[in-house]
Amino acid sequence: MQSIIAEKRDILGKQVKTLRSKGFLPAVVYSGGKAAEPISVKESDFNKLWQSAGESTVIELVLGGQKRNVLIHDVAVDPLKDKPVHADFYAVDMHKKIRVDVPLEFSGESEAVNAGGILIKVLHSLKIEALPKNLPHSISVYISAIKTIGDSILISDLKIPAGVSLLDAESETVAVVEAPRTEKELKAAETAVAEEPPLESIEVLSKKPKAEAEEGGESKAALKNE
Repeated sequence: MQSIIAEKRDILGKQVKTLRSKGFLPAVVYSGGKAAEPISVKESDFNKLWQSAGESTVIELVLGGQKRNVLIHDVAVDPLKDKPVHADFYAVDMHKKIRVDVPLEFSGESEAVNAGGILIKVLHSLKIEALPKNLPHSISVYISAIKTIGDSILISDLKIPAGVSLLDAESETVAVVEAPRTEKELKAAETAVAEEPPLESIEVLSKKPKAEAEEGGESKAALKNE
């Protein structure tokens, strides 16, 4: 199990800028009904861990000599610098099932795409329930299964790891290959996606990292709990 060392902190609010200037990331640990604990971790260590573990893999948080099993629950990112400014960790009970969103990992080549079709990624993650030890880092989507323009991949077509229960409907579309579009049609589609909130999750090219930060570089979580 991957781990990260944390320290308790008493630097709160806007003063956390001094922590960041020294290479530390302000964070909070949530443990069930207990009060949230302000902590800090080395930014470089966190970045490596976040990249490899994501938000659906249990990690070990070492705080004051004690080890806790946690998930990276939420990360606020500075939209200008594209770097984390605050993180939430959520302590888990290894004997109780939890619900998380697990990212989908697309791979392979599609004959339909090679023939000129456009791959539309409708879903980027799945809602699942499992014991912490059974949580997958990601779920694979092999687009090689799409051989003809108009064909699609459904949730029911995916291979779900043992011990994992799906919370999304298996009839939902994960990806589809559509016929080539003109530049005018692509612009119209982009406009429609921007104007219709329910369609914001539909992606034509590639997934963009989730980022949430307020002015001044403070996340909503940080403002609420620091």
